[in-house]
Amino acid sequence: MADENEKQDKPVIRDKRRIDPDTGAVRPTSGAAEKSAAPDVGDTGEFVQSEAPDIDTSLSDADLHVLSGQSGVEEIAAERLADLQRVTAEYANYRKRTEATRQVERERVIGETITVLLPALDDVDRAEKYGDLASEPIATIAQKLRSGVEKLGLKSFAAEGDAFDPMIHEAISQRPTPDVEGETVGEVVEAGYFVGSTLLRAAKVVVAVPA
Repeated sequence: MADENEKQDKPVIRDKRRIDPDTGAVRPTSGAAEKSAAPDVGDTGEFVQSEAPDIDTSLSDADLHVLSGQSGVEEIAAERLADLQRVTAEYANYRKRTEATRQVERERVIGETITVLLPALDDVDRAEKYGDLASEPIATIAQKLRSGVEKLGLKSFAAEGDAFDPMIHEAISQRPTPDVEGETVGEVVEAGYFVGSTLLRAAKVVVAVPA
């Protein structure tokens, strides 16, 4: 009886190391977690069996492969570099999309604000065309108005002789012209405007066509 009690009271020690110290290879793991028995003392003073908690290793499978010689350090470094490059590219694309969306929204807001000033700009253009800006005070006011909207990104376009483009030009009439080979702008009735890359208003023009 004494020998049996001594055998029962002795703690059971299990080798749970992931790497075999003799061969250096990674040991296979079973589906269920291994339990280690440790001696404990009960209320009666007798030794009882208690389950010791498992201690998880902080090493990843890739790290274990490197330690066991199954995978090279260069291979792991290449994989980490590829992951870093992928994340960096995704972030760069995200920033580009965000900046593009922000720019479009900015141009939209500025365009809505400037639209109310377009009739005044049209009056200034007509006055300049017919020589009514000879007065210095009026010319100064017109120049300040144009400078102000240009600082906000407004750009006018359309001039006589430009090739007619139905995407940005609105034809209000056609004029047969002997000395033109294709459709061109013969007269600008109202200038067109861009805010950045956004078309704010198409130019109203008279189109010169071959006679």
